[in-house]
Amino acid sequence: MNILGIDIGYSNLKLAFGPKGESPKTHLRPAGAAPADRFGFRFDGKAREDRLHVLVDGEEFIAGVSPDRAEMWSRSLHADYPSSASYKALFHAGLLLSEMDRIDMLVTGLPVSQYLDEARRTAVAGQMQGTHQVTPKRAVTVERVKVIPQPIGGLLDYIAQENADIEDARVLVVDPGFFSVDWVVVAHQDIHRQSSGTSLNASSVVLEEASRLIASDHGSAVNTETLENAIRSGKPTVLVLGQRVEIAPYIGQAAKTVGPVVVESIQKSLRTEGAAPDVVVLVGGGADFFREAVQAAFPRLNVVTPKDPVYSNARGFWLMGASL
Repeated sequence: MNILGIDIGYSNLKLAFGPKGESPKTHLRPAGAAPADRFGFRFDGKAREDRLHVLVDGEEFIAGVSPDRAEMWSRSLHADYPSSASYKALFHAGLLLSEMDRIDMLVTGLPVSQYLDEARRTAVAGQMQGTHQVTPKRAVTVERVKVIPQPIGGLLDYIAQENADIEDARVLVVDPGFFSVDWVVVAHQDIHRQSSGTSLNASSVVLEEASRLIASDHGSAVNTETLENAIRSGKPTVLVLGQRVEIAPYIGQAAKTVGPVVVESIQKSLRTEGAAPDVVVLVGGGADFFREAVQAAFPRLNVVTPKDPVYSNARGFWLMGASL
């Protein structure tokens, strides 16, 4: 049984894939995708090996690159992202990277606010199921699709890594992404809808605030894609007007501004709960941005994070597929 867990984010494309009964492979690529004619070429004439070429409704797209590499093409930062051509290109890139021609079970996720919209959930499942012509010579068939709330993937990954017993626990899962911060409350393995939600004060807002702070100190802003690329590749500095600037202090200061706003929204949503959470699971690529604020909001609780949290949702999606 071939399984694919695919997390098509606003910043990264994350995959966990492979046959049931084996440990899944993982892939991470930037979530940039645009028509092939929107990309430049190297001055030395050599082909770029990091580009994935896929078809979207018969048109050639390049996917899995930094969003700022495309000319005259804006990244999607809105709730209708799953209906965009870029999303479909990233989906096809994920199918290509899965190394499988037939996928028996595909599991993906949506932000909590979008998951609660049944029509949106059904639309995403419908567009992923079936046979997809991902390149002129490659077609991939997806037999079944399941869509779940995004943070649940991270929770399943945490349970698997730690062999955690949460059967009688009340768990708050917080998933900071690029576009949104999502959270769910799970008690007795049931999702509490009224205590779950979404905030748009996410990682992109942290990067925008960091850019503003850099401009204030150094005379020129750095776009969010530059900061995003530096963090993704582990570079400690960015170039500002010819000088190298350490980004960690600015990210930290920005997180101190944005984090408490998100935590306030989470705490308000928990007012309907009859009891406080027993544990907080922090997952996702933006986990480090919000860790301090989340821990400060729940000082008596253990805030835990799976290893390599950027892959948490995709690995959890794969685990969900393997259990079906």
